[in-house]
Amino acid sequence: MILPPAELLPCPLSAGWDVVEQVRLPPAAGGGFSAGVYRSGPDELWLLSDSPSGSISRWRGLKDGGLSGLTLLPPLPLSSPTALDGEGLVMGDSALEPTLWIASEGRLDGPDAKGRPAALLRFDLKTGVLRQEVPLPLNWRVGAGHGLGSNAGPESLTAVKPGGPLLMAAERPLQQDPPDRVRLLQWQEPWHGNLAPRELQPLAIPPGSWGLTDLLGVRSTQQGQALLGIWRRFEPPGTWQARLVFYPWPAERSQANPLPPRQQWDLGQLGLPDDNWEVLLEGPPLSDGRPTLVLGSDDNFNPLQANHLARLAPRRTAACQQIHPASPHPP
Repeated sequence: MILPPAELLPCPLSAGWDVVEQVRLPPAAGGGFSAGVYRSGPDELWLLSDSPSGSISRWRGLKDGGLSGLTLLPPLPLSSPTALDGEGLVMGDSALEPTLWIASEGRLDGPDAKGRPAALLRFDLKTGVLRQEVPLPLNWRVGAGHGLGSNAGPESLTAVKPGGPLLMAAERPLQQDPPDRVRLLQWQEPWHGNLAPRELQPLAIPPGSWGLTDLLGVRSTQQGQALLGIWRRFEPPGTWQARLVFYPWPAERSQANPLPPRQQWDLGQLGLPDDNWEVLLEGPPLSDGRPTLVLGSDDNFNPLQANHLARLAPRRTAACQQIHPASPHPP
């Protein structure tokens, strides 16, 4: 997830989004999608699966063919000595060190729980081989009354700027935290070997078992540096809800009051299926120059669910069009 252009946000924020297209992926495409990236050079969409074996499904053709024109490519298997639960993905596609950073969620339950702590992992982008495993800070590690809960994160990973710090978020409050917030952890200059984590102001989440499933850094001439995220909630026996949310950039103070969202949009009201939405990334612009978001859902490997993809474009009022005209689409 690389920082999108300034035009990505609606203007004003209350203008909302247009749903440009939606597709339901066939089972042969894989499942359990929890994060993704778009590679503009080769025009490839990569979606990370949270299966214990670990893999990345890949497609080509989003730029010209849209979601309905995607062509499935061979997947990239991830090679790790222990089971994975990949939930966040950042790509560093440089000539010197092509790297995939993955946030792997910790598990305490299930037959593969042993030896599966939450961690920040670095994989070789070309081979999928694990190169480095970075443990989380002590106060994030699972313990008696503190740290991440089982299957509660880290749930997202984003690059603040190309080659810069990584921003990681939990899905739910840490065991020692109040129930109204999720923590943010910024990994300083990981591309240069300096993996010094520091906490930022936590993000506020609404009451009622909502979880934060993905984050994307954005820049805007009107809003400054900020974050888009997805909240998700499940109510048994089978009701899903999801919201796209906008946060201003958090403060440097880890002990500050949680940062409330400035705007939120109900995905069901936008016309998206009520499902387990977990993926948020920047897509290529449309032919008219409008930027896009790509959202994806996780089927939990459940035959009663599906892997959906949706593409959104921000709306702008006439006044905003004059201030922020759409970027010209390259020929």
